[in-house]
Amino acid sequence: MSATEPVREGNHTAGREFILLGFGRGPWMEIFPFVMFLVIYIITMLGNTILVLIIRTDSQLHTPMYFFLMNLSLLDLCNSSSIAPRAMVSFLAGSKAISYNGCATQFFFVTLFLTTQGFLLAAMAYDRYSAIRNPLRYSTIMSKWVCIWVVVGSYVCGCVNSMVQTGFTFTLHFCGSNEMDHFFCDGPPLISLSCGDTLINSIVMFTFCGLIIVSTGLIVLVSYVYIISTILRIHSAEGRHRAFSTCTSHLIVVTLFYGSTALMYAQPTRLAFLYPRKVVSIFYTLFAPMLNPFIYSLRNKDVKDALKRTMSKTFLRK
Repeated sequence: MSATEPVREGNHTAGREFILLGFGRGPWMEIFPFVMFLVIYIITMLGNTILVLIIRTDSQLHTPMYFFLMNLSLLDLCNSSSIAPRAMVSFLAGSKAISYNGCATQFFFVTLFLTTQGFLLAAMAYDRYSAIRNPLRYSTIMSKWVCIWVVVGSYVCGCVNSMVQTGFTFTLHFCGSNEMDHFFCDGPPLISLSCGDTLINSIVMFTFCGLIIVSTGLIVLVSYVYIISTILRIHSAEGRHRAFSTCTSHLIVVTLFYGSTALMYAQPTRLAFLYPRKVVSIFYTLFAPMLNPFIYSLRNKDVKDALKRTMSKTFLRK
């Protein structure tokens, strides 16, 4: 039996492997994406690792907002690592094949990290709402254990969605072409490879992703409506500026994440021809994780001060 020949498992056909076409064949279509992914991945790893270490070591950043930000950086590290290294190998390797189990594993973890990030961004919006709307009760509302359970709940929701999506996607019949027009294993290109009826899979993906994006997006939207109405009632211009500065970074990250993921997942698969999905997916899998630590650090005085204190301590020790 050849490596690419499909094998029958139970009541569905599972291909031995898939071929990740990436961005095409030829030197420039392989070397340029490799260099771009490598640079982005290095910056992502350095930026998010530094941000995690600063928040972890600086006691003045041991607050709910920075606890959530640290977990967001950890998710960015995990999500980038589940995609970029494997993609870079496929760009330069003679074979662009990924095994059936390897594809299912990558799909599971990418879905897990993305879903968890959506819930975590909603939690961060509610945290800012609590801090600005109810400052006197903030420490009670967002206690240490509340924050921990919110993060745990985000991962649980991500795991549930990931198991459902993976289960439905990898029970499809893959008996035709195994060439996937993408640089990682994702739902829409996998569904398009199936030679069976994909209506239920499309409905499940559209429904689950739509509900997650709409529900978490509504939490963000309602939180910021209350936040903005509260800020506008602050008489001091300096007070308004400080309140806005703690929210603008989060709004930028939310816009990048929800805008790109909604285009990719929260609409019927048959509309994929309207825009290049590979380009859209780059934004939330590579660019967003790379930009997040810079967006938060460059626009956040507390993080910049913590970085200066950390660097000062390091040089003093030397």
